[in-house]
Amino acid sequence: MATSPTQLAQSGKFGDLQRRLTFLLLALVVYRIGAHVPVPGIDPSQLQQLFKGQQGGILSLFNMFSGGALSRFTVFALGIMPYISSSIIMQMMGYVIPHLEQLKKEGEAGRRKTTQYTRYATVGLAIFQSFGIAVALEGTAGLVINPGFGFRMTTVISLTAGTMFLMWLGEQITERGLGNGISILIFGGIAAGLPNAMGGLFELIRTGAMSIPAAIFIVALVVLVTYFVVFVERGQRKILVNYAKRQVGNRVYGGQSSHLPLKINMAGVIPPIFASSIILLPTTAVGWFATGDSMRWLKDIASMLSPGQPIYVILYSVAIVFFCFFYTALVFNSRETADNLKKSGAFIPGIRPGDQTARYIDKILARLTLAGAVYITAVCLLPEFLVLN
Repeated sequence: MATSPTQLAQSGKFGDLQRRLTFLLLALVVYRIGAHVPVPGIDPSQLQQLFKGQQGGILSLFNMFSGGALSRFTVFALGIMPYISSSIIMQMMGYVIPHLEQLKKEGEAGRRKTTQYTRYATVGLAIFQSFGIAVALEGTAGLVINPGFGFRMTTVISLTAGTMFLMWLGEQITERGLGNGISILIFGGIAAGLPNAMGGLFELIRTGAMSIPAAIFIVALVVLVTYFVVFVERGQRKILVNYAKRQVGNRVYGGQSSHLPLKINMAGVIPPIFASSIILLPTTAVGWFATGDSMRWLKDIASMLSPGQPIYVILYSVAIVFFCFFYTALVFNSRETADNLKKSGAFIPGIRPGDQTARYIDKILARLTLAGAVYITAVCLLPEFLVLN
């Protein structure tokens, strides 16, 4: 029996999808293996004691995004965060440095150049962070087996190489996997802690520390929140856009309608990451360096800024809302969008092209960002309220 062209096309698509899924799974396996390759020179028992004393601090936050690699001090301890930070810095610099702003207008060539600069910035940031971690670890008695120049160099080389490998792996997943390689690596790191979380839940039930109805409520709440997050993240505000008709020779072009989609949460997960990092950084620094009775007042202030405390919840909420508006303004330029619509002969019905279109988009975007800020703040504060109760 002959195979139809449609069947061949479907078979080819399935084969390509299978190859991409296989590559993605292999990449995640490599990622998890690397998350268990330790950097030499650290006493594991002392490291575990350090992280037990830093529960809820910035170390716990970074450890979650690294999939537990930071608490084991492996070559992937920095995770992909230096690359994300460098990308954000490059986006911000694009508005103040004319050369970077010009690269945005050069299409694919400009994007490749910007990506190259981002990689350079990632190397520099990874070196700075890894050196800072090495110095901080040396300041904790008994944690580093042989402190000194050798340990610092080993740490800098290992952590920087690990970050660059993860950056490369994320790009490979984007090209040869299912796309969004960096996001998949972050998800893989967070999801790696789910088995331990489920095991801890069953242990609480077994010991009687948590009732079965309470456990069922928590699981149901997780499912509902996940559904709600997916629903909101897929939500869009579509602005109707019409294209003016134009005649070239005997042919008429344009006269069609399209939509300009605006997401509710355009800032993504960046606002809560930035907010928690900024608030928890002073608290963690005080816990590490503030010693003695003379620093007691500083420790009291730091304890009020720890997760679960009312002041932390208030500051966290305000910071999330601020970064939602700040980052949305950073990644979406309404003026540039309005100019592009005008150049392509497109217009919003009832709105004059140019400045009026930009103001109209800004007005809608402000409402969407406010709704998105309320949504992401509610999702992030839900665990805080559960802990308080």
